[in-house]
Amino acid sequence: MAVNLQQAMDIGKYLVTQRLKGRKRFPLVLMLEPLFRCNLACTGCGKIQHPKEILKQNLTPEQCFAAVEECGAPVVSIPGGEPLLHPQIDEIVQGLIERKKYIYLCTNGLLLEKSLDKFQPSPYLTFSVHLDGMRELHDQCVDRQGVFDIAVKAIRAAKAKGFRVTTNTTIFEGTKPQDMQEFFNFLETLNTDGMMISPGYSYEWAPDQDHFLHREQTRALFREILAPYKSGEKNWNFNHNPLFLDFLTGEKDYECTPWGSPSYSVLGWQKPCYLLNEGYYSTFKELLAQTDWSQYGQKSGNPKCADCMVHCGYEPTAAMDAMQPQNMARALGSVFGRN
Repeated sequence: MAVNLQQAMDIGKYLVTQRLKGRKRFPLVLMLEPLFRCNLACTGCGKIQHPKEILKQNLTPEQCFAAVEECGAPVVSIPGGEPLLHPQIDEIVQGLIERKKYIYLCTNGLLLEKSLDKFQPSPYLTFSVHLDGMRELHDQCVDRQGVFDIAVKAIRAAKAKGFRVTTNTTIFEGTKPQDMQEFFNFLETLNTDGMMISPGYSYEWAPDQDHFLHREQTRALFREILAPYKSGEKNWNFNHNPLFLDFLTGEKDYECTPWGSPSYSVLGWQKPCYLLNEGYYSTFKELLAQTDWSQYGQKSGNPKCADCMVHCGYEPTAAMDAMQPQNMARALGSVFGRN
């Protein structure tokens, strides 16, 4: 079971409430970045390219809580940088649990095992460990040998202590489908609480700009990768709405919902989304009201959006589609078993 029943019910209630209130734009997941600093320099990530004076900054717990309250999203993803480098990350997580937010603390795993004593297992807390493939591929992606083994050891330690753990995998151009299928088989042996997958998006600041996928490449690659899952041959445990997986393989055609996963960091509310750096607002209200949303998404013609199929933009769209009566049965399948 990937998404626990309590979480699925609370998110469903939230979506219904927003619809009944007539709200057209509302957040589902807050991307809360308490710092940009990291202990790795992954070639597909541009976060540590910020100036040194920015990399030294941290959000305070009070700033994090204020952003969460202002935004109102039921789910809070804590990426970075590496969140476990934040000296008050345990205080931030505990405050979010007290507010009954579902937290995905995203980590590369290097500090996870030694940090476990800072936290208590909770249905509201999930560690999301970055793994982009088996040992050789993952260590190549993060540009450091030995990271895969440390991360896997940390996953086992976290599971042994009763924590929820998922994995987060970015798939780039040149990935061999059979290698990714082998990787999914391996993750099943770790008894994780679900796998998250997403095609790589071309961050403007990322050092490696040569291995990001175009839209048709994404669909073709994910059709091959997910073929055993779609046919029922494999029962991989994905922590996704199945409609999002349909979107990745081209069975669904969605538009991006950029306000569905707003991003808040030491710089403020990022315009228009987690992936594009086009300025910042001081409040979430300003982000919603002052952003010209017609300039973003595939149909806008914005070249920066043409090939993006990343989960932070399209999973909220899939979540709303799951509320349609004809799709509810499949969406519930991700909670109760194979969809």
